[in-house]
This record gives sequence, C-alpha cells and structure tokens, in this order.
Amino acid sequence: MLENQTQTDPPPVAAPAPAKTYTVIPLRHPWRWITAALVLAVLGFVGKAFLAADIDYAVVLKYLTSAGILAGVRNTLVLLLASMGVGLVLGVLTAVMCQSPNPVLRWVGGGYVWLFRGTPLLVQLLIWFNLSIIFENFSIPGLFSIPMNTLMTPFVAALLGLGINEGAYISEIVRGGILSVDHGQREAASAIGMSRAKTMRRIVLPQAMRVIVPPLGNEFIACLKFTSLAYTISYSELLHSANKIYTANFKVIELLFTAALWYIALTTVFSLFQQLLEDRLSRGVPGARTGFLDRLRRNLSLRRAS
Repeated sequence: MLENQTQTDPPPVAAPAPAKTYTVIPLRHPWRWITAALVLAVLGFVGKAFLAADIDYAVVLKYLTSAGILAGVRNTLVLLLASMGVGLVLGVLTAVMCQSPNPVLRWVGGGYVWLFRGTPLLVQLLIWFNLSIIFENFSIPGLFSIPMNTLMTPFVAALLGLGINEGAYISEIVRGGILSVDHGQREAASAIGMSRAKTMRRIVLPQAMRVIVPPLGNEFIACLKFTSLAYTISYSELLHSANKIYTANFKVIELLFTAALWYIALTTVFSLFQQLLEDRLSRGVPGARTGFLDRLRRNLSLRRAS
C-alpha cells in the first residue's frame, strides 16, 4: 500500500514581501522655520490686540482725506522740500570747504559740522523760534529794520532749524562721496589746466553722485519724519494738524494712526523715487547691484520680446 501512495510535493511557500523603505528627508534650516513661526505668532498676537482694542478704525480712514489733515500734509511737504534745498546748498558748500587747502575755510566748515551735529534738532528749533529774546530786531543800518518776532515765524524757525541741521549731515555725506573718487582724476584734470572749482563741478561731483544718493535719500526720508518736531513751535504740519483735530474730538489714537499712515505713504513714494534714481546712476557701472524696479523692467521687456 505504501507503494500505491502517490508522492505529492509540498505546496510552494510564498516569498515574503519586500520591506518598504522610506527616505528620510531632513528639514533644511530648522531654525529658520522656528524663527518664522515665532515671528508670525508675535505678529498675530499684536494684530489681535489691536483689533480687540477700543479703536475706531472708521475714524482713521475718515480723516485721511479731511481738509485739516491734507493741509498738514501740504505744509509738511513744503517744509521738507525747502529744508532739504537749504541743506543741500549748505552741505555741498561745507563739504567743498572741508576739502579746501585754505585752513580758514576748513576750520569754518569743520566748526559748522561740529556745532550743528553736536546739538539736538529740537533744541535748535526752540532756539531759532525764541531768537527774539536775544535780538529784538533784524536790521541793516540805513536800509531796513524788522522786529524779530515778526520775522521769526514758525515756518521760518522750522526752515532754519531743519535746513541748517540737515546741511551739517549732508556735508559729511557729500564729503564721503568726494573722497570715493580716485585722486588721480583730479591730478589729470589739473594737468590739462582745469581749475579746482571746475574739476570739482565737472569731474568729481558727477562721479560722487552714485555714492552720495543712497545715504542722501535716507537723509531725505529722515528729514520728512523730523518735520514732526516743528509741532513744538506751532507750525501747522501733519502732526500739529492731527493734534488740533483730536483735541476737539478726543480721538487721540485714531488721529495719530491717520498721521502715521500718511508718513508711511510719503516715505514709500520717496523710497521708490530714490530707487529709480539709484538705478539710473548705476547704469553702465560694472558690478553695480540693480534694484527691484530695474529688474522688473528687464523682466517685462524679456517677456514682451518672447
């Protein structure tokens, strides 16, 4: 019977399935993600606090285009442009004086920079506004005589204070730009018979502009914000106009936010103009960093070409 039994093969055993393998991708720059999360958390907390605060944001938007605020914006721009004009003239003249071989001019230029950079702008504004305490009249014998109280209006005091103070800082910016120009170019200009004044005007200053413009633009924006200090001498600039409104309606924070939005808007516009000017001056300069607006124009032109 054993012989008659059929020999059967054992059933085949299935091969085990291959184990799944997973590739672990390490998180790149984990501290950046942690920092970003912390920043977003802080911003969310601050935003939630302001949204929950007792602030009427409709009032903020309402007064953005009110007559009083717009008048303050106009006066701020007038003071800003006039002050920067005075500062530019004084700054360029002082920078040239500091580079002069005449020791008297160098001492005068250095003393001007030392005096007006060494005292706070607010103190200077108050001194100009109260100048009538020292001088009763502004006069030239035999020609005219004007009472100092009549002459030294809030606008004139703010203009002198901001303009002369800016001139001291701008002079250092211009001096740095002048020193950035290779001295060999001055020697070459002198060798062909150009005077020092003509060399400065035709050779040095045009090349120094590329170095001067970025810090000068920053100084322009700083001067815009410094105009708010004219509030202390009753000049009707933006902050003073906001103060007159919230004194009447007691919406203090709302009007301060309105003024802040105008300052941010003006700063943004001036920053764009500064970037355009920097891009213009950097054209044709090897290795010069192109700005955002220049890259945007180049990308648009490439898309049109394609």
